[in-house]
Amino acid sequence: MKKIVLTGGGTAGHVTPNMALIPALAGEGWEIHYLGTADGIERRLIEPIEGVAYHVVKSGKLRRYFDARNFTDPFRVIAGMARSVRLFRSIRPDVVFAKGGYVSVPVVYGARLCGIPVLIHESDMSPGLANRLCAPLAVALLCTFPEAARLAGRKGRLTGTPLRAELFEGSRKQGLRIAGFDESVPVLLVTGGSSGAQAINAAVRAALGRLTGCFQVLHLCGKGNLDDEFEGIPRYRQFEYLNDELSHAYAMASVIVSRAGSNTLSEILALKKPALLIPYPKGQTSRGDQIVNAESFQRRGLANALPQEAMTPDALADAVIETYKHRGPLIDAMEREPSADGVENVMAQIRETAR
Repeated sequence: MKKIVLTGGGTAGHVTPNMALIPALAGEGWEIHYLGTADGIERRLIEPIEGVAYHVVKSGKLRRYFDARNFTDPFRVIAGMARSVRLFRSIRPDVVFAKGGYVSVPVVYGARLCGIPVLIHESDMSPGLANRLCAPLAVALLCTFPEAARLAGRKGRLTGTPLRAELFEGSRKQGLRIAGFDESVPVLLVTGGSSGAQAINAAVRAALGRLTGCFQVLHLCGKGNLDDEFEGIPRYRQFEYLNDELSHAYAMASVIVSRAGSNTLSEILALKKPALLIPYPKGQTSRGDQIVNAESFQRRGLANALPQEAMTPDALADAVIETYKHRGPLIDAMEREPSADGVENVMAQIRETAR
Protein backbone atom coordinates (compact mmCIF):
# COMPACT_ATOMS: atom_id res chain seq x y z
CA MET A 1 0.00 0.00 0.00
CA LYS A 2 1.29 3.45 -0.95
CA LYS A 3 1.64 5.94 1.90
CA ILE A 4 1.41 9.73 1.75
CA VAL A 5 1.94 12.50 4.27
CA LEU A 6 -0.04 15.69 3.78
CA THR A 7 0.77 18.96 5.51
CA GLY A 8 -0.29 22.59 5.46
CA GLY A 9 -2.04 24.93 7.85
CA GLY A 10 -2.42 28.26 9.50
CA THR A 11 -5.36 29.27 7.31
CA ALA A 12 -8.21 27.34 5.69
CA GLY A 13 -6.70 28.04 2.28
CA HIS A 14 -3.70 25.90 3.25
CA VAL A 15 -5.96 23.02 4.33
CA THR A 16 -8.96 22.76 1.99
CA PRO A 17 -6.92 21.61 -1.06
CA ASN A 18 -5.61 18.75 1.07
CA MET A 19 -9.19 17.96 2.07
CA ALA A 20 -10.09 17.85 -1.63
CA LEU A 21 -7.33 15.29 -2.28
CA ILE A 22 -8.24 12.96 0.60
CA PRO A 23 -11.26 11.24 -1.07
CA ALA A 24 -9.24 10.67 -4.25
CA LEU A 25 -6.32 9.24 -2.28
CA ALA A 26 -8.60 7.04 -0.21
CA GLY A 27 -10.35 5.83 -3.35
CA GLU A 28 -7.01 4.65 -4.73
CA GLY A 29 -6.13 2.88 -1.49
CA TRP A 30 -3.45 5.22 -0.14
CA GLU A 31 -2.61 5.20 3.57
CA ILE A 32 -3.03 8.86 4.53
CA HIS A 33 -1.22 10.73 7.30
CA TYR A 34 -1.41 14.44 8.12
CA LEU A 35 1.21 16.44 10.01
CA GLY A 36 -0.10 19.64 11.58
CA THR A 37 0.06 21.76 14.71
CA ALA A 38 -1.74 21.09 17.98
CA ASP A 39 -3.93 24.19 17.90
CA GLY A 40 -4.07 25.21 14.23
CA ILE A 41 -7.14 25.23 12.01
CA GLU A 42 -5.74 22.19 10.22
CA ARG A 43 -6.32 20.01 13.28
CA ARG A 44 -9.94 21.11 13.61
CA LEU A 45 -10.62 20.43 9.92
CA ILE A 46 -8.58 17.26 9.38
CA GLU A 47 -8.62 15.23 12.60
CA PRO A 48 -12.34 14.30 12.35
CA ILE A 49 -11.90 12.85 8.83
CA GLU A 50 -12.17 9.07 8.90
CA GLY A 51 -9.21 7.23 7.46
CA VAL A 52 -6.66 10.00 8.09
CA ALA A 53 -4.09 9.68 10.88
CA TYR A 54 -3.33 13.11 12.36
CA HIS A 55 0.09 13.71 13.96
CA VAL A 56 1.05 16.83 15.92
CA VAL A 57 4.31 18.65 15.20
CA LYS A 58 5.59 21.94 16.56
CA SER A 59 6.27 24.94 14.36
CA GLY A 60 7.06 28.60 14.71
CA LYS A 61 5.29 31.40 12.91
CA LEU A 62 7.31 33.06 10.17
CA ARG A 63 7.05 36.79 10.91
CA ARG A 64 8.43 39.66 8.85
CA TYR A 65 8.10 42.08 11.76
CA PHE A 66 9.75 42.37 15.18
CA ASP A 67 8.28 40.17 17.87
CA ALA A 68 9.91 38.65 20.95
CA ARG A 69 8.72 35.22 19.80
CA ASN A 70 11.02 35.51 16.77
CA PHE A 71 13.82 34.54 19.15
CA THR A 72 12.10 31.37 20.40
CA ASP A 73 10.16 30.17 17.37
CA PRO A 74 13.27 28.92 15.49
CA PHE A 75 13.69 26.39 18.29
CA ARG A 76 10.08 25.30 17.80
CA VAL A 77 10.79 24.77 14.10
CA ILE A 78 13.83 22.64 14.98
CA ALA A 79 11.72 20.63 17.43
CA GLY A 80 9.08 20.17 14.75
CA MET A 81 11.69 19.00 12.27
CA ALA A 82 13.03 16.45 14.78
CA ARG A 83 9.50 15.21 15.47
CA SER A 84 8.83 14.96 11.71
CA VAL A 85 11.96 12.87 11.22
CA ARG A 86 10.83 10.44 13.91
CA LEU A 87 7.38 10.18 12.34
CA PHE A 88 8.79 9.65 8.85
CA ARG A 89 11.01 6.85 10.09
CA SER A 90 7.94 5.20 11.59
CA ILE A 91 5.44 5.86 8.76
CA ARG A 92 7.91 5.45 5.85
CA PRO A 93 5.79 7.43 3.36
CA ASP A 94 6.34 7.30 -0.39
CA VAL A 95 5.74 11.03 -0.88
CA VAL A 96 4.96 14.24 1.04
CA PHE A 97 2.49 16.83 -0.28
CA ALA A 98 2.87 20.28 1.31
CA LYS A 99 0.25 22.97 0.77
CA GLY A 100 2.06 25.79 2.52
CA GLY A 101 1.74 27.69 5.76
CA TYR A 102 4.34 27.78 8.49
CA VAL A 103 3.71 24.18 9.63
CA SER A 104 5.02 22.98 6.26
CA VAL A 105 8.57 24.17 6.95
CA PRO A 106 9.68 21.65 9.64
CA VAL A 107 7.81 18.85 7.84
CA VAL A 108 9.46 19.49 4.47
CA TYR A 109 12.91 19.84 6.00
CA GLY A 110 12.35 16.65 7.97
CA ALA A 111 11.31 14.84 4.79
CA ARG A 112 14.48 15.99 3.06
CA LEU A 113 16.60 14.63 5.90
CA CYS A 114 14.85 11.27 5.45
CA GLY A 115 15.19 11.24 1.66
CA ILE A 116 11.43 11.37 1.04
CA PRO A 117 10.34 13.20 -2.15
CA VAL A 118 8.28 16.35 -1.58
CA LEU A 119 5.69 18.09 -3.74
CA ILE A 120 4.74 21.68 -2.88
CA HIS A 121 1.55 23.38 -4.03
CA GLU A 122 1.33 27.15 -4.54
CA SER A 123 -2.09 28.77 -5.09
CA ASP A 124 -0.90 32.33 -5.65
CA MET A 125 1.00 34.00 -8.44
CA SER A 126 4.06 34.41 -6.21
CA PRO A 127 5.02 31.91 -3.48
CA GLY A 128 4.46 32.70 0.18
CA LEU A 129 7.41 32.77 2.58
CA ALA A 130 6.97 29.16 3.73
CA ASN A 131 6.92 27.84 0.17
CA ARG A 132 9.93 29.97 -0.77
CA LEU A 133 11.86 28.37 2.09
CA CYS A 134 10.73 24.88 1.10
CA ALA A 135 10.92 25.07 -2.72
CA PRO A 136 14.65 24.26 -3.00
CA LEU A 137 13.97 20.91 -1.28
CA ALA A 138 10.99 19.93 -3.45
CA VAL A 139 10.83 17.68 -6.49
CA ALA A 140 8.27 20.03 -8.06
CA LEU A 141 6.27 23.17 -7.35
CA LEU A 142 2.65 22.63 -8.40
CA CYS A 143 1.04 25.91 -9.45
CA THR A 144 -2.42 27.34 -9.99
CA PHE A 145 -1.23 29.96 -12.50
CA PRO A 146 0.88 29.29 -15.63
CA GLU A 147 2.94 32.42 -14.91
CA ALA A 148 3.94 30.96 -11.51
CA ALA A 149 4.85 27.63 -13.12
CA ARG A 150 7.11 29.40 -15.61
CA LEU A 151 8.79 31.41 -12.84
CA ALA A 152 9.49 28.15 -10.96
CA GLY A 153 11.63 26.99 -13.88
CA ARG A 154 12.24 23.28 -14.36
CA LYS A 155 10.37 22.47 -11.13
CA GLY A 156 7.20 24.29 -12.16
CA ARG A 157 4.07 22.29 -13.01
CA LEU A 158 0.69 23.80 -13.94
CA THR A 159 -1.93 21.78 -12.05
CA GLY A 160 -4.59 24.19 -10.82
CA THR A 161 -5.94 23.92 -7.28
CA PRO A 162 -7.69 20.80 -5.90
CA LEU A 163 -11.31 21.60 -5.08
CA ARG A 164 -13.68 19.64 -2.86
CA ALA A 165 -16.19 17.42 -4.67
CA GLU A 166 -19.12 19.06 -2.88
CA LEU A 167 -18.61 22.16 -5.01
CA PHE A 168 -19.71 20.21 -8.09
CA GLU A 169 -22.81 18.70 -6.47
CA GLY A 170 -24.97 21.81 -6.57
CA SER A 171 -28.50 21.79 -7.96
CA ARG A 172 -29.79 24.69 -10.06
CA LYS A 173 -33.32 23.83 -9.01
CA GLN A 174 -32.32 23.92 -5.34
CA GLY A 175 -30.55 27.24 -5.82
CA LEU A 176 -33.62 28.79 -7.42
CA ARG A 177 -35.73 27.52 -4.52
CA ILE A 178 -33.37 29.01 -1.91
CA ALA A 179 -33.42 32.40 -3.63
CA GLY A 180 -37.09 32.30 -4.62
CA PHE A 181 -36.17 32.95 -8.26
CA ASP A 182 -37.87 32.12 -11.57
CA GLU A 183 -36.12 29.57 -13.79
CA SER A 184 -36.85 31.60 -16.95
CA VAL A 185 -34.68 34.62 -16.02
CA PRO A 186 -30.84 34.50 -15.90
CA VAL A 187 -29.22 34.79 -12.47
CA LEU A 188 -26.40 37.14 -11.50
CA LEU A 189 -24.44 35.91 -8.46
CA VAL A 190 -22.54 38.68 -6.68
CA THR A 191 -19.94 37.82 -4.06
CA GLY A 192 -17.40 40.19 -2.55
CA GLY A 193 -15.63 37.79 -0.24
CA SER A 194 -15.65 37.73 3.54
CA SER A 195 -14.11 41.20 3.75
CA GLY A 196 -13.63 44.15 1.45
CA ALA A 197 -17.13 43.76 0.01
CA GLN A 198 -18.37 47.28 0.75
CA ALA A 199 -17.31 48.85 -2.56
CA ILE A 200 -18.96 46.09 -4.60
CA ASN A 201 -22.07 46.16 -2.39
CA ALA A 202 -22.53 49.91 -2.90
CA ALA A 203 -22.07 49.73 -6.67
CA VAL A 204 -24.39 46.75 -7.06
CA ARG A 205 -27.16 48.34 -5.03
CA ALA A 206 -26.79 51.62 -6.91
CA ALA A 207 -27.05 49.71 -10.21
CA LEU A 208 -29.99 47.50 -9.20
CA GLY A 209 -32.40 49.29 -11.50
CA ARG A 210 -30.40 48.22 -14.55
CA LEU A 211 -29.26 44.86 -13.23
CA THR A 212 -32.72 43.61 -12.24
CA GLY A 213 -34.00 44.65 -15.65
CA CYS A 214 -31.80 41.87 -17.11
CA PHE A 215 -31.13 39.46 -14.25
CA GLN A 216 -32.31 38.04 -10.98
CA VAL A 217 -29.60 39.10 -8.53
CA LEU A 218 -28.39 36.89 -5.66
CA HIS A 219 -26.15 39.14 -3.59
CA LEU A 220 -23.77 37.62 -1.01
CA CYS A 221 -22.84 40.86 0.72
CA GLY A 222 -20.70 39.66 3.64
CA LYS A 223 -21.19 39.50 7.40
CA GLY A 224 -22.94 42.56 8.80
CA ASN A 225 -23.67 44.05 5.37
CA LEU A 226 -27.37 43.29 4.93
CA ASP A 227 -29.42 46.41 4.17
CA ASP A 228 -33.11 46.43 5.12
CA GLU A 229 -33.78 49.16 2.58
CA PHE A 230 -33.37 46.64 -0.23
CA GLU A 231 -35.51 43.86 1.22
CA GLY A 232 -38.48 42.96 -0.95
CA ILE A 233 -37.13 44.42 -4.20
CA PRO A 234 -38.32 42.19 -7.07
CA ARG A 235 -35.60 39.95 -8.56
CA TYR A 236 -33.16 40.74 -5.72
CA ARG A 237 -32.16 38.62 -2.71
CA GLN A 238 -29.38 39.36 -0.27
CA PHE A 239 -27.60 36.99 2.12
CA GLU A 240 -24.59 37.62 4.33
CA TYR A 241 -23.04 34.39 3.04
CA LEU A 242 -23.90 30.82 2.08
CA ASN A 243 -22.11 27.73 3.37
CA ASP A 244 -23.59 24.38 2.36
CA GLU A 245 -25.91 26.16 -0.07
CA LEU A 246 -23.08 27.84 -2.01
CA SER A 247 -22.80 24.97 -4.49
CA HIS A 248 -26.49 25.44 -5.36
CA ALA A 249 -25.95 29.18 -5.87
CA TYR A 250 -23.06 28.44 -8.21
CA ALA A 251 -25.17 25.88 -10.09
CA MET A 252 -27.93 28.37 -10.87
CA ALA A 253 -25.63 31.32 -11.69
CA SER A 254 -25.64 32.49 -15.29
CA VAL A 255 -22.89 35.07 -14.63
CA ILE A 256 -20.83 35.97 -11.57
CA VAL A 257 -19.36 39.16 -10.12
CA SER A 258 -16.50 38.35 -7.79
CA ARG A 259 -13.24 39.38 -6.23
CA ALA A 260 -10.15 37.68 -7.68
CA GLY A 261 -8.75 35.54 -4.87
CA SER A 262 -6.97 32.43 -6.08
CA ASN A 263 -9.39 29.88 -4.62
CA THR A 264 -12.44 31.74 -5.94
CA LEU A 265 -10.91 31.88 -9.42
CA SER A 266 -10.22 28.14 -9.27
CA GLU A 267 -13.88 27.53 -8.43
CA ILE A 268 -15.12 29.76 -11.27
CA LEU A 269 -12.80 28.01 -13.71
CA ALA A 270 -13.70 24.48 -12.60
CA LEU A 271 -17.43 25.25 -12.80
CA LYS A 272 -17.06 27.03 -16.19
CA LYS A 273 -18.96 30.13 -15.04
CA PRO A 274 -18.61 33.42 -16.98
CA ALA A 275 -17.41 36.04 -14.54
CA LEU A 276 -16.60 39.71 -14.11
CA LEU A 277 -13.70 40.08 -11.71
CA ILE A 278 -13.25 43.15 -9.51
CA PRO A 279 -9.88 42.59 -7.84
CA TYR A 280 -9.23 43.96 -4.39
CA PRO A 281 -7.09 47.08 -4.93
CA LYS A 282 -3.50 47.39 -3.82
CA GLY A 283 -3.11 49.18 -0.51
CA GLN A 284 -2.39 48.80 3.17
CA THR A 285 -4.19 45.44 3.43
CA SER A 286 -3.28 44.01 0.01
CA ARG A 287 -0.06 43.61 -1.94
CA GLY A 288 -2.05 43.67 -5.19
CA ASP A 289 -2.09 39.91 -5.76
CA GLN A 290 -5.75 39.94 -6.83
CA ILE A 291 -4.97 42.48 -9.54
CA VAL A 292 -2.31 40.17 -10.97
CA ASN A 293 -4.68 37.18 -10.69
CA ALA A 294 -7.42 39.01 -12.59
CA GLU A 295 -4.99 40.15 -15.27
CA SER A 296 -3.92 36.54 -15.79
CA PHE A 297 -7.50 35.33 -16.21
CA GLN A 298 -8.39 38.20 -18.54
CA ARG A 299 -5.24 37.72 -20.64
CA ARG A 300 -6.06 34.02 -21.05
CA GLY A 301 -9.66 34.77 -22.02
CA LEU A 302 -11.10 33.06 -18.91
CA ALA A 303 -12.91 36.08 -17.43
CA ASN A 304 -13.46 39.82 -17.78
CA ALA A 305 -12.11 42.32 -15.26
CA LEU A 306 -13.06 45.77 -14.01
CA PRO A 307 -10.71 47.74 -11.72
CA GLN A 308 -12.40 48.90 -8.54
CA GLU A 309 -11.18 52.44 -9.28
CA ALA A 310 -13.30 52.43 -12.47
CA MET A 311 -16.36 50.79 -10.90
CA THR A 312 -19.21 53.26 -11.13
CA PRO A 313 -22.74 51.80 -11.00
CA ASP A 314 -23.14 52.27 -14.78
CA ALA A 315 -19.69 50.84 -15.53
CA LEU A 316 -20.51 47.80 -13.40
CA ALA A 317 -23.87 47.24 -15.10
CA ASP A 318 -22.32 47.67 -18.57
CA ALA A 319 -19.54 45.20 -17.78
CA VAL A 320 -21.89 42.57 -16.31
CA ILE A 321 -24.23 42.78 -19.33
CA GLU A 322 -21.27 42.60 -21.72
CA THR A 323 -19.85 39.57 -19.88
CA TYR A 324 -23.16 37.73 -20.07
CA LYS A 325 -23.77 38.70 -23.70
CA HIS A 326 -20.36 37.34 -24.77
CA ARG A 327 -20.20 34.41 -22.36
CA GLY A 328 -19.67 31.84 -25.12
CA PRO A 329 -15.95 32.55 -25.74
CA LEU A 330 -15.29 32.67 -21.98
CA ILE A 331 -16.88 29.26 -21.46
CA ASP A 332 -15.01 27.82 -24.48
CA ALA A 333 -11.69 29.07 -23.07
CA MET A 334 -12.45 27.52 -19.68
CA GLU A 335 -13.33 24.22 -21.35
CA ARG A 336 -9.87 24.17 -22.97
CA GLU A 337 -7.94 25.26 -19.86
CA PRO A 338 -5.64 22.41 -18.70
CA SER A 339 -5.57 23.52 -15.05
CA ALA A 340 -9.34 23.20 -14.52
CA ASP A 341 -9.24 19.70 -12.93
CA GLY A 342 -6.94 20.40 -10.00
CA VAL A 343 -7.59 17.12 -8.16
CA GLU A 344 -6.68 14.86 -11.08
CA ASN A 345 -3.71 17.01 -12.11
CA VAL A 346 -2.23 16.92 -8.60
CA MET A 347 -3.01 13.21 -8.21
CA ALA A 348 -1.05 12.53 -11.41
CA GLN A 349 1.96 14.34 -9.92
CA ILE A 350 1.63 12.41 -6.66
CA ARG A 351 1.51 9.07 -8.48
CA GLU A 352 4.51 9.94 -10.62
CA THR A 353 6.57 11.19 -7.68
CA ALA A 354 5.75 8.16 -5.51
CA ARG A 355 6.94 5.84 -8.26
